Amino acid sequence: MNVARNTLSGVVTTFNNAATLDACLSSLSFCDELVVLDSASTDGTQAIARQHGARLFEEPFKGYGAQKQSAIDKCTSDWILLLDADEWLAEGAKDIIQEQLAHPNADGYRLARDEWLFWRWPARGTRGNHQLRLFRKSAGAMNAVPVHAAPEVKGVVRDLAARFCHFGEPEIAVRVEKINRYSSGLVEHSARKHKRFMGTRLVVYPWLAFLKMYVGKRYFLNGWAGFIAARTHAFYAFLKYAKVYEARIKRARTTQDV
Repeated sequence: MNVARNTLSGVVTTFNNAATLDACLSSLSFCDELVVLDSASTDGTQAIARQHGARLFEEPFKGYGAQKQSAIDKCTSDWILLLDADEWLAEGAKDIIQEQLAHPNADGYRLARDEWLFWRWPARGTRGNHQLRLFRKSAGAMNAVPVHAAPEVKGVVRDLAARFCHFGEPEIAVRVEKINRYSSGLVEHSARKHKRFMGTRLVVYPWLAFLKMYVGKRYFLNGWAGFIAARTHAFYAFLKYAKVYEARIKRARTTQDV
C-alpha cells in the first residue's frame, strides 16, 4: 500500500470512554483519517467512533504500548497524531499542526498537555508537560515501557506551540488509586533502570518531584488544586521506589530461605 505523504491520521485507543470520546474525536476531525482501536467497550464508545466516521477496529487489550502500536500500524497516512480517549486538542492547535505539516522541519513534535486538576483547569502561566504526540509513521514507534509507554522517534524532535487537554482524575481518590496501580506496574522496570542508591532515591526524589512540579511548572498558581497535584505526584515518586525496595527485600528473603 502506498503511503500518502504529508497526510495525517488521528489515532485513539479506547475502552468504555463514551464520556470523553466525542470531544476527542471532534478535535481530530481535520485529520485525513481517524483510527480507533477499541477493547470491547460496552458503553457506547464504538457508536461514537462510527458517528465520527472513524475506521473502527476491535482487539483484546495487549498492554498500553502494544495496543497503541497496533492502532498506529493500521494507519495509512505518513503522519500520526496520537491522543488518549480523555484528551482533545486545545483551541488553535489544529491550525498550528496543519501549518507545520505543510513544511515539516522535524520527524516528531512534542505538544504541551494541560492537565485537569481535580476540579479546575490549570491557571494561565502553568507549564504543561510536553509529550511527543505528532510524528512520522516511518520514523516512530511505541516503546516497551510498562504503564507509561510512549512513542519514540528516530530523527529530529522539536516542541510545537500546539496544546492539548487531558481530562484526568476528577477526584483525589481516583488519582491515588491510579498512582498505586501504576507504581505497582513499574516495579520490574524501575528495578532494572535504578539499581543503585535506592535509599537516596526514596528520601530525595519525592521532594525533588514536588518542587519540580509545584515551583518549576508553576503549579502554585492553581491554589490548593495545584498543591494537592504536586503532593500526589511526589507520593507517586515515593511509591515507585518504595515498591522496588520492598521487592528487593522479599527477593533477598526468598534467596535466604532456599
